[in-house]
Amino acid sequence: MATKTITLELEAYEKLRRAKRGRESFSEVVRRGIFPEAPKSGADLLAYHLGRSRYLSEEDLGAMELAERGDEVAVNPWEEEGE
Repeated sequence: MATKTITLELEAYEKLRRAKRGRESFSEVVRRGIFPEAPKSGADLLAYHLGRSRYLSEEDLGAMELAERGDEVAVNPWEEEGE
């Protein structure tokens, strides 16, 4: 098995060390790590929206209505009671 030596800042090393389970190696910790894909660019977002239909689906509208019903009215901390 080939190996590669890397340099880590102490904070990163400690985070990796705390992630170990029992006698797990650092390689095993890294292998089970979940690393999100690179962030999407503005061009990616535009391509996504251009590829969708022009209107929202009934499912999308229903989800938005449910979310709206669950929203609470924000309290204005600058407003005096009784106004």
